[in-house]
Amino acid sequence: SDILLLDVTPLSLGIETMGGLMDVIIARNSKVPTKAGRQYTTSIDGQVNMKISVYQGERDLVKENRKLAEFDLKGIPAMPAGLPKVDINFMLNADGILTVQAIELRSGVKQEIDVVPSYGLSDDTVEKMLIDSIENAKSDVEQRMLIEARSEGEQLVYNAERFISKNSQILTEEEITETNAHIIALKEALAKGDKDLILKKADELNEFTRPFAERLMDMAVGQAMKGKSIDE
Repeated sequence: SDILLLDVTPLSLGIETMGGLMDVIIARNSKVPTKAGRQYTTSIDGQVNMKISVYQGERDLVKENRKLAEFDLKGIPAMPAGLPKVDINFMLNADGILTVQAIELRSGVKQEIDVVPSYGLSDDTVEKMLIDSIENAKSDVEQRMLIEARSEGEQLVYNAERFISKNSQILTEEEITETNAHIIALKEALAKGDKDLILKKADELNEFTRPFAERLMDMAVGQAMKGKSIDE
């Protein structure tokens, strides 16, 4: 019988995200040619550049994978964290050339780069990387979960401190004091590096501050409706 051989990617392709984690965009064994993409955003207010680091491999931490390329998406309009929308697209053609494109959707600023993932990659290297990923799977998952918890906790601390500095007028002294106590508790958990404790303290801070955001929203709606009649 006839056998059809299909070209596939020998290793996953992705980018580095917060905490040095590998976010896979094209998975291992994907048929070639192929394309895939994902949307990202900024993590701090006023961020105007985003570094895109491209990696190849199966480990959860990029430092254990093979770095292929790096470039900066510059000229992102300064906006509050989370508002910019950056599409990152991977396009792997039949010749094995990977085009990585980053575009900020609101402004249209764009940057792209071409790399050859197979360059300098031997069968022995691929086999070793696959074996390493299997042998370290358990510890990799544990590290990923800790890093994700830490990133979430750090972002929550940043958001809570920013909220207090910008909206202290809608909070009582007691609310500010208690919020700061929750922030300190979360910072201490982050310093200890205990995943479960970080998640617990993050939940407590989240629950305590959630009514503040609702209060701010109600006030904004009230201001918008002030002076308007029902007929309007």
